Amino acid sequence: MFNRIKQFFGGQKEPAAADDFAQQAEAWYERKSKLMEEILGREHGMVMHAIIPYAVGGGLDLYYYPHGVPGTAIATKELSELPGQGSSNRVFSCYELAMFTRHALDLDQAKDASTAFGRAHGTINSVLNMIARYSATASLNPNETCEFPAEMEHVGGKCLIFDAYGAPKSVPARAFGLLAVIEVHRSEMEFARAQGGAALLQRLKDAGCYPYSDLDREPVA
Repeated sequence: MFNRIKQFFGGQKEPAAADDFAQQAEAWYERKSKLMEEILGREHGMVMHAIIPYAVGGGLDLYYYPHGVPGTAIATKELSELPGQGSSNRVFSCYELAMFTRHALDLDQAKDASTAFGRAHGTINSVLNMIARYSATASLNPNETCEFPAEMEHVGGKCLIFDAYGAPKSVPARAFGLLAVIEVHRSEMEFARAQGGAALLQRLKDAGCYPYSDLDREPVA
């Protein structure tokens, strides 16, 4: 089973046979988890599991990384069931999503909207679930922006920009990576559409706001 994964990272792809799909998916999950830790730091021991699995129309399981950049990274692991399959774009043959908050991880507050981490967690959960479904049918590329229609529940009117957050050094370029989803102010999104997403991402980095989605800050544009 690992030979097929190695073949993929060597540039060869083979379709998964029905009888060993589960074994290959499990092997890729373990490999992908290690690759994500190369980028985000050590994973937290707890996972926020959805009541209804994502594969049958439910929500995403959420994975937490409090040992990388200050704050917390929250990521998906269900967009790519096998190497080279699932969500992809012009940078990565397959990827998972990640969002970041400056707030320290506190899973006891994750569903408490009266707390700062709870509010950040609720927003990230809603955005990731929407973008994950969208990514299955659309190519979401670094420097591109996205705006949710105002009438949408939970996420209506939110503005986003995407970036290639990182690719692990232990695999060939493009094989796998993380697509950062960053919530931005409306004025920042308009700046990105006028001047280019790369220009906005650079401003966010220069201001120390990258890659966070917390909007309790002054706009950089």
